[in-house]
Amino acid sequence: MSRARSKARRCALQALYSWQLAGQDLADIEKQFFAEQDVAGADRAYFSELLRNVPQQTTELDAHYRGYLDRSVEDLDPIELAILRIGVYELTQHPEIPFRVIINEAVELAKVFGADQSHRYINGVLDKVARTLRAVEVKMKAP
Repeated sequence: MSRARSKARRCALQALYSWQLAGQDLADIEKQFFAEQDVAGADRAYFSELLRNVPQQTTELDAHYRGYLDRSVEDLDPIELAILRIGVYELTQHPEIPFRVIINEAVELAKVFGADQSHRYINGVLDKVARTLRAVEVKMKAP
């Protein structure tokens, strides 16, 4: 796991949360984030990729996990929603990143930013999504 990528995910989560709540222009959020937040050590290109691409693909990303939720997408906590979208984006767009790394990174974000047990929820949903999107990889990693 790259620390720079981990920090980029953390920053992207915060920026996507802001976008979800305020609906600001993504370019403005990105500029504001670089000006006001500590992004030292973050993979800035990866942060920008997540911030630009996740909002463009919300319908497709949400479709991958919608069937595994115990509530509607609209009823998800905004932090959980952003974490799930980042995780599913990575599962679909970054096959070079092992699915276990993606899930672990999402769980860590949920532990830091989510509600008390949201990390368990995120883990369960993304594990099910990975079994579909990365079936061959999951099967190869099974004990």
